[in-house]
Amino acid sequence: MARAHRSEPGRLGRGTLLLMSVATGLSVAGNYFAQPLLDVIGHDLHLSASTAALVVTVAQVGYGLGLLLLVPLGDLLERRRLAVTLTLATAAFLTVTASAPNAALLLTGTALTGLTSVAAQVVVPFAATLAAPAERGRTVGTLMTGLLLGILLARTAAGLLAELGGWRTVYWVNAALMLLVAVLLRLRLPALRTTAGLRYPALLRSTLALFAQEPVLRRRAALGALSFAGFSVLWTALAFLMSGPAYGWQESAIGLLGLVGAAGSLAASVAGRLADRGLAHQAAGAAAFLLLGSWGLLAAGGGGGAWSLAALLAGVVVLDLAAQAVHVSNQNLVYAIRPEARNRLNSAYMTSYFVGGAAGSALTSVVWGAAGWGGVCVVGAGLAAAGAGLWVIDRLRPPSAADARTAEQPVTAPAPAPSLTP
Repeated sequence: MARAHRSEPGRLGRGTLLLMSVATGLSVAGNYFAQPLLDVIGHDLHLSASTAALVVTVAQVGYGLGLLLLVPLGDLLERRRLAVTLTLATAAFLTVTASAPNAALLLTGTALTGLTSVAAQVVVPFAATLAAPAERGRTVGTLMTGLLLGILLARTAAGLLAELGGWRTVYWVNAALMLLVAVLLRLRLPALRTTAGLRYPALLRSTLALFAQEPVLRRRAALGALSFAGFSVLWTALAFLMSGPAYGWQESAIGLLGLVGAAGSLAASVAGRLADRGLAHQAAGAAAFLLLGSWGLLAAGGGGGAWSLAALLAGVVVLDLAAQAVHVSNQNLVYAIRPEARNRLNSAYMTSYFVGGAAGSALTSVVWGAAGWGGVCVVGAGLAAAGAGLWVIDRLRPPSAADARTAEQPVTAPAPAPSLTP
């Protein structure tokens, strides 16, 4: 039997951190492959535009359920085994999507892939626990860079692979990569257990109870949900705009927009370093107002032509930079609340975050049909304005005792003494 001992600061090496970052990106990528391929999937399986758009929504709903039901297990089960198991399950469910002959199996495979791809959100607090306290913000930022690149470059890879071998090829390739990642995680990660002392039903109840107990979590979850809703509004509608009469792009060209959006990954590292310096609140506020400004650029990009395209691309870059900065700043503040419950806090925050994303995608499918790109931009700007207003209200509110644990402080609270075996 392995002897338990304390984890040591700095135990997380660069190679392992890089592997964990890649794992988070590949885990979530399967939920976003469909976005630039909605038209081609719809034609192949004879789906309407609204039904095709449900592929994105179902993926996010599945991911949200996984966040609520599976991520808290990181405070109960051995984390390496949990991460590897979820990664293997994701590989299996990707093959269901790849071989789907109809809408029912397509949506089923997509939902189950979303459910188990929360391995990414088991890996993030895992890394935060292994990292040295003074580097925790940078570590979270690095992993979130990987996650954002996975979300955005999924579109680029989807477009290119679909051109080479059809839309199903994308899912077969990702399934193979997830299988490889599962093997590498098993070989490279240490075994880690932080026992919450609760049975599974009580663990879920305690996750929900955190919303009632922690006002910082409630406010950050609301801001994160509004931010990701706007992010989803953009990327769900963008495929329809670019394939429509204004631009008339092919799937591979639409996928390349992910390379533009990937510039937003730069914000993750910056936001993480600012959090280590105690500036997470300020970074989140600046990013919230940038989100609002990005929709002015995006609205100018709906007409087609060189100038419209330039405005559109600038808007995509600004929105992705801002959304990522909000998210990383929020996560660092949330992780500082109760270090011994990081998986449950992450579950609570990320569930709200992706519920916002699913709502944004679902809303887009309705708004696009009724009001086109102009209506989409109004909705996106409204969500961004609500987020900026929420941040202002939060900063004007007198600080409470709950804020004292996180206000202007980097995430340096030591982790509980987990059972860590090589």
